[in-house]
Amino acid sequence: MNLDDALKTYVIESRELLEQMEDALLQLEQHPTDADLINAIFRAAHTIKGSAGLFGLDFVVSFTHIAENVLDRLRSAELAVSNELIALFLKVRDHIGVLIDLVEAASQPDEAVDAQGKTLVEQLKAISGQAKTESASPPAHPMHATQNLVREDAPDTAHTDNWHLSLRFNRDVLKNGMDPLAFIRYLTTFGRITAIVTLVDELPRAAEMDPECSYFGYEIGFQTDADKSMIENAFEFVRNDAQIRILPPHSKVTEYLSLIDNLSDEELRLGEILVRCGTLSHTELEAALTAQDALRRSKNPEESSVLGEVLVAQNVVRPAVVEAALQKQKQVKETKSNEAGLIRVNAETLDKHINLIGELIIASAGISLNAQRSAVPELLEAASILTRLVEEVRDSALKLRMVEIGATFHKFQRMVRDVSKEIGKDIRLEISGADTDLDKTVVEKIGDPLTHLVRNSMDHGIEPAELRLERGKPAYGTLRLNAFHDSGSIVIEVADDGGGLNRNRIHAKAIERGVIKPDQQLSDDEIHDLIFEPGFSTAETVNNLSGRGVGMDVVRRNITALRGSIEIDSEEGEGTTMRIRLPLTLAIIDGFLVGVGASAFVVPLDMVIECVELSQEELDATQGRDHLNLRGEVLPFIRLKQFFDVPEAPEPSLQEENGLLDETEADSSKPEFEVDPELAFLLQPVKRNNVVVVHYAGRRAGLVVDSLMGEFQTVIRPLGEVFNGLQGISGFTLLGNGQVALILDVPGLVRRVTSRETHRNQRASTVTLLESVM
Repeated sequence: MNLDDALKTYVIESRELLEQMEDALLQLEQHPTDADLINAIFRAAHTIKGSAGLFGLDFVVSFTHIAENVLDRLRSAELAVSNELIALFLKVRDHIGVLIDLVEAASQPDEAVDAQGKTLVEQLKAISGQAKTESASPPAHPMHATQNLVREDAPDTAHTDNWHLSLRFNRDVLKNGMDPLAFIRYLTTFGRITAIVTLVDELPRAAEMDPECSYFGYEIGFQTDADKSMIENAFEFVRNDAQIRILPPHSKVTEYLSLIDNLSDEELRLGEILVRCGTLSHTELEAALTAQDALRRSKNPEESSVLGEVLVAQNVVRPAVVEAALQKQKQVKETKSNEAGLIRVNAETLDKHINLIGELIIASAGISLNAQRSAVPELLEAASILTRLVEEVRDSALKLRMVEIGATFHKFQRMVRDVSKEIGKDIRLEISGADTDLDKTVVEKIGDPLTHLVRNSMDHGIEPAELRLERGKPAYGTLRLNAFHDSGSIVIEVADDGGGLNRNRIHAKAIERGVIKPDQQLSDDEIHDLIFEPGFSTAETVNNLSGRGVGMDVVRRNITALRGSIEIDSEEGEGTTMRIRLPLTLAIIDGFLVGVGASAFVVPLDMVIECVELSQEELDATQGRDHLNLRGEVLPFIRLKQFFDVPEAPEPSLQEENGLLDETEADSSKPEFEVDPELAFLLQPVKRNNVVVVHYAGRRAGLVVDSLMGEFQTVIRPLGEVFNGLQGISGFTLLGNGQVALILDVPGLVRRVTSRETHRNQRASTVTLLESVM
């Protein structure tokens, strides 16, 4: 790993730590005595500061070190958690984020950033009473005090009450972008170097020196309260380019013996005992096991391969500690599994990978089609295997794009806290379904619509405390974010326990703005949908959050662009739930291919319930009606041929019906025999129609099609700006023969059918009422 790659990793990990810090701070506000949360905040700040020291990022180290000092006092119960402290550390977290952005941009803080940092430093010192203490900033050049200690022989610092660090850097460490002095300098951010000796035994003659090589070793006496793992982590980025030995002070040995003695009776191996008590790190254990394995394979039987003796020989663990661990050790089963490793994948690379798999699916469909036409058994079998393997590759690749929506949800904790204080309301956020998986592309694009909905719920939905108490509600309002899977889609709910939507006010405002006619009868769902009209707002006052009628129309437009929909459930005085339905992925889906006239359409397979075959006579019986009786239940349907004005397909010949002719032959073929006119009807295929029963959001509808072609892996392609908003169509795909098949917008079609059914019922109710009056 070169320096640039290491720095990029630092930026990514720092942002993840900042998110964890913010989440812990917001939880700490509700649970001020939770020590685990305080430790999590401290660890995040310490890790960011420590890694910054490795890269010489002094402006990050100096600011974060002061914040870390305050957190350390908080951790030792010298300070108490308060709202003021939480608010200050949220600002500190934001400022560290600004500094990390500067690191990514390879920039230095300007005057404005410096001024903001100084203000926060003064506030940190004031809140912790550190105004008269020494500056918390680490020295810019901590090595100056020890540069005169260069000797060829190292003193025996291991027998002092300090840590002893023995460092041997590989010669190519400088070429790999790592500076040994930067790592030694970093040690001073969490401890004090008491002695340092530079070893020059590997220094060649001047004529043989390479200025880009490192020849020095270092023996260091180090005083710190940190544990061995923290010291070892200081050399994380140079671990492959150095040999590092860390010996604890005498005071630590007594502590290790006590920890081993107090371990539970759990069966542990020797290495696990030493790691648990803190005298051995995982890296040292791995190195010792490797050395142990090499000794076992060596031809010299006199060399011991016992792990404890290997550790002592490597000068990693004191003999007394090994003996104590051996006394505590019991025989154990070797069943410890290795933890799965994680790697970071560039998002663009992953998107390209998904696109290539999409092309592979199309090519595989073409091969399967040609195999069916050829009817060669070997080719059919090979095509079947290829199709199965492509499906497995597709599924595994799509899983790589799936991420939990919890990270998006948790970002709203900070926003809810800040906005509630701004508008003077006590609002609490509840999150559920955070582990629900969703395509990363959808997650990236759903953030802005959710922000609009959350802000509107806080400003318009949740009432002031006085009004809530009058209505018998708690003084604080509750905002809920929830996510779950349903029928091949993901549902995201933004719910509040506020006053709900005022139906009469929305209706009056719509009439006032000319959106609807005064005598127009609308259902509750249609009235609720009016709030998504551009510029529509019922707010009596305009503030920084809402009231201008800008936002809700953008919400629906953005959700529609993701092939999703938004529904509203609201009960006046009780609360409102905004329910967003989105596809799990925007790339590849399992589809069900149907034929309508001369065209082919794809229905998302997850939305298909069943297929019902109707004869032409049965279908003719429904003329003038747009619903049928399906096993005693009324099923509204839509005729796709009439809806899309699809032309009829050309009538195939008998040979084509039986697959006896190629397409080119079929055009010029003629019957080679004459048929008795009275018996001709027996040779005509019986025309049958099929109804594909689909469901969405708890509603069912039927799609009348001509033929069913089976399941089909569908690579979703966007229609383009020219055809955006085309009713009933959400995209297109390519079939194996190169033809285009349109992907049906099932949610839109279901809403259209059920809305039509609702209006019919309303008209019927009105007629019944008039008849009863007359």
